[in-house]
Amino acid sequence: MSVIKIMDEILSNKIAAGEVVERCSSVVKELVENSIDANATEIKVDLIESGVKEIKVTDNGRGMDKEDAVMAFNRHATSKLIDEDDLYHIHTLGFRGEALASIASVSNIELITSMGDVGTIVNIKGGKLISVSNSDARVGTTITVKDLFYNTPARLKHLKSLYTELSNITDYMNKIALSHPEIRFSVTNDSKELLSTDGSGNLLKCIKNIFGLNVAKKMIEVNASNNDYEISGFISLPELYRSNRNSIITIVNGRIVRNMELNKTINDSYHSYKPDNYYPIVVLNINVDTTLVDVNIHPTKMDIKFGNMEDLLELVTNTIKNSLKKKTLIPHIEEKPTYIEKKNYEEIKLDFDSVVSEPEEEYVVNKDLENDTKEVEVHEDVKEIMPIMYPVGLVHGTYIICQNEYGMYIIDQHAAKERINYEIVKDKLNNPKKESIPMMFPLTIEYTNSEYIILKENFEFLRSLNFEIEEFGINSIIVKSHPVWIHEENAFEAIKKVIELVISKEKNFELSKFNDHIAATMACKMSIKANTNITMDEMNNLISDLRKCKNPFNCPHGRPTIIYYSKSDLEKMFKRSGF
Repeated sequence: MSVIKIMDEILSNKIAAGEVVERCSSVVKELVENSIDANATEIKVDLIESGVKEIKVTDNGRGMDKEDAVMAFNRHATSKLIDEDDLYHIHTLGFRGEALASIASVSNIELITSMGDVGTIVNIKGGKLISVSNSDARVGTTITVKDLFYNTPARLKHLKSLYTELSNITDYMNKIALSHPEIRFSVTNDSKELLSTDGSGNLLKCIKNIFGLNVAKKMIEVNASNNDYEISGFISLPELYRSNRNSIITIVNGRIVRNMELNKTINDSYHSYKPDNYYPIVVLNINVDTTLVDVNIHPTKMDIKFGNMEDLLELVTNTIKNSLKKKTLIPHIEEKPTYIEKKNYEEIKLDFDSVVSEPEEEYVVNKDLENDTKEVEVHEDVKEIMPIMYPVGLVHGTYIICQNEYGMYIIDQHAAKERINYEIVKDKLNNPKKESIPMMFPLTIEYTNSEYIILKENFEFLRSLNFEIEEFGINSIIVKSHPVWIHEENAFEAIKKVIELVISKEKNFELSKFNDHIAATMACKMSIKANTNITMDEMNNLISDLRKCKNPFNCPHGRPTIIYYSKSDLEKMFKRSGF
C-alpha cells in the first residue's frame, strides 16, 4: 500500500505560512506590497490590538474583478510573473503568489475590491472559501485579516508582546514610507494615529515625519552614479547616530532590502567620523537594471544579491566620504526649550530645499526649532571648511575656549591633538620611507609559544614597517630600532602595542585597516592628556595644525574635536534675547 500522498492544499498553505507569515508585521508587509504593486497612491493600515485581533489595509489601487478576487487566494496565483524569463526582470515587490494563500490559511479574511464597476466581497475562513458576493465599492481594495493564527495555537503562543508586534509593524511601515515617499501612508492602532505621510514625493519631508525635525535638519543629500548603479538619498551628519544598524535603510528599485556587506560599507564610510560601535541614519535609494540583482533567494524577498558588487560598494564609499569631506561638521549646541506642546511641534514648518544645501565654504548655523536653517558665510579668505576661530583661554586644562563673530567654540585639546597625530602617522604608514631610530636600550619581549609562532610568521611585515626585529632565545624577540613615527618617550609601550595588534590579527588583516588601527592607537598615546595646561601660543599652534587636517572635526575614534554655540544661543541661555 502506498504511503506517499499528495498533501492537502490547506495543510500545504499552513506550512508555507510558516515561512511567509511569521508575525503580524509579515501580514502587513505582504498586504501593503500588494497595494503598492496595484499602483495605489494612498494606503491606510488600521490595527486592533497591534494587529493580533485585526489588520485592515485599504488602498486606492486598480482593484480586481470577481474572478481575480477569488483566484488571488490560490497558491502560486499571481499576475506579476508569467514565465521563467520574468524572474530576471522583476519590477514588482511581490511575485511568488504565496502570500494571500498563506495568510488566508491561518486567519479569517474579508476582501472588498472593485475596478470601478460592480464590487466583490470574498470571505475566507482558515483557507476555506465561505462566500463570494457583489458589493458597491469604490475603486481599490480593502482587505481585513482577523484572528491571526487562531487555528495554529503553537504559532499564536509564540507571538511577542503587543508592544513588540506593534513596534515591528511601525518599523516596517516607516521604511516602506521612506522607500515610496510619493505614496500617502497612514497607520493607526486602536484608532490612535502612529504614522502619516503626505505622499508629496519629498523624501526629506518623509524623513522629518518619521525621525523628527532635528534629524531632518542634520541630513545630507547624496547623488551619484556609475555604469551600473545610481544612488540617491540622505545620510546623517556624523554627530547624529544610533546604537544599532536599524536606521541604515537601503532601498533597491523601490524594495526595502538587507545586505550585510552593503550595510557594513555604509558604516565603514563613516570611519573616524563617529564612534565605531554606533551607526548613522541613512536612507539610500539604489536604482539598477533588474538583471543585475536577485531578490528570489528568501520568501521575505528582503535578502538580495548584487551583480558587480565591488562597483556598488566603491560608489557608496566614495559618495559618502566625499559628501562628509565637504561639510563643516562642528556639532551645534542649541539651547532647547524645556517643554514643547505636541500640537506646536507638529505645526513647525521647514524649508526642505535649504536644509542640506549649504555651499562648501559656508558655515551652517541652526536657529530655533521654529525657524528655517540659516546660512552664514565664513570670512572670504577662508578656503578650509573649518571656520577661523581665536583662542581666549583654557578650562580644566582640557578645553580650549575660542570665539569668532558667529559665536563660541570649545575644543577638546586631547581629541584635537589625536586627530593631528593620527593624520601624520597614517600618512607615514601609507607612504613608508626607510627611516628608523636606533634604540639606546633594545627592547626584549617574551611571548607564549602560540603567540611567538604567529609573531615569527609576521617578522617580514614588521620589518616592512621599519622595525629591526630578531629572534632572541626561546619564544623571545629583541627590537633594536623602530620607525620614526614612534616617539621616544613612549617607544616601549607603542612597540608592544603594535606587536600585540599583529598577533591578534594573525595574517587575516588588510594593510590599510591595520595601518589605520596603528595610527589611531599611536595618535592617542602621543597626544596631550587631559588636565594639562598649555600656553596661548600652543593653543594657536594646535588650532593651526587642526585646520590643516583632512577631517578636523573628529578624533580617530569618532569623538568631536569642536562643538559650537551660536551668539544667539548664548544670548538665549543668559536671557538676553526674547524679552
